[in-house]
Amino acid sequence: MSSAYQKILIITAPSGAGKTSITRYLMQQFPQLAFSISAATRQARANEQNGIDYYFISEGDFQQKIKQKEFAEWEMVYEGKYYGTLKSELERIWQNNQVPVLDIDVKGAIHVQNQYPINTLSLFIEPPSVDELKKRLESRGTETVESLTARVNKASYEISFKSHFDEVIVNDDLNKACAEAIQLVNNFLNEPLQQGQKSD
Repeated sequence: MSSAYQKILIITAPSGAGKTSITRYLMQQFPQLAFSISAATRQARANEQNGIDYYFISEGDFQQKIKQKEFAEWEMVYEGKYYGTLKSELERIWQNNQVPVLDIDVKGAIHVQNQYPINTLSLFIEPPSVDELKKRLESRGTETVESLTARVNKASYEISFKSHFDEVIVNDDLNKACAEAIQLVNNFLNEPLQQGQKSD
């Protein structure tokens, strides 16, 4: 079967909404899920390994892959710092008879949905409020006043796109949010593959 018809699970959210916690929980519950490793142009940190945490490639190589349309999605997050999902990574996971899980930002998630419009489930994890999100980010103790303001403003912008996604999970209680995600993903994994256009 053409890989274009294989399943993809997308999980997206503003920073601090609980996306990573929910993604990790889903990965533990469903062995058929496989985490999609992103490509990045930044230097590997001391505890990171190429091909496990990220595919670390040069900026020149990344730009060449953009020209050759090798990415399902990509973004320049900061000047000269690129991140993206390689189509070859999706193919690798599909060849193992697994479903790739993309833990990516809102812009990237919309790009992937556009490229793979069927057999894709997209979950948007929404904080109960922007004020609550701000409190969560403050509690991390890793933000400056400027970076906190930037993250909160970006979150407000990203929340405005939630209607673009298949399902919205409001994470005001992590256990409830995980239970809701499990139900949605279980239904998705048990659905037969579609061959036509995704219906609205």
